[in-house]
Amino acid sequence: MQVCTYWLDTIKKESMVKSKYEELRDPSWTTCPVDYTKTRIAGKWKILILWHIHNSEVIRYGELKKMVTGITHKMLSNQLKELIEFDLVHKELYHQVPPKTEYSLTEKGKTLVPILDLMFEWGVNNMRQEEAAQ
Repeated sequence: MQVCTYWLDTIKKESMVKSKYEELRDPSWTTCPVDYTKTRIAGKWKILILWHIHNSEVIRYGELKKMVTGITHKMLSNQLKELIEFDLVHKELYHQVPPKTEYSLTEKGKTLVPILDLMFEWGVNNMRQEEAAQ
């Protein structure tokens, strides 16, 4: 929290334009909001997993595994468990033979969609610029 508090205090001193961050800060918080978000979605795989679930709306484990190229079974399983624990992803189990499991975004997870869309658009724009420069 000290780093975030220092950063917000510095912004407030340097620019009134960025003071909106100071107004949003709650003194009872024990962590920076950016750090909170980072712990929920950071890492090599989580954003990509969230993107593919969002893009498919509902997706089965095997399909997701194929789409997230290079991820191991154990890592995908662990990342999904964390995303479920953070209430970003919903897991639906169907008790049938063979068993079926589907994943979708929760309402909380859907609030990340604008961020995911912006990341996609940023990637498209910058990939095109780099290709044009070559």
